[in-house]
Amino acid sequence: MKRKIAFALSMGVVTTGIISLVLIVLNRGLADGFVLAWLRSWGVAYVIVIPAILLIGPRLQARIERLIA
Repeated sequence: MKRKIAFALSMGVVTTGIISLVLIVLNRGLADGFVLAWLRSWGVAYVIVIPAILLIGPRLQARIERLIA
């Protein structure tokens, strides 16, 4: 269980960081206030995605296992 939580936290940092960076650059460009906007967006995304990974992830994994196995 500790590994799953550590993976979820790590994966959440990487994925939310990349996605929020790309979306902020596409929508705002590298204008003034970019870093603050990116960090704010990243924080919000991280708070949303971690519970989603922990709650939805196991159910989705079980469904995929049933479909493929």
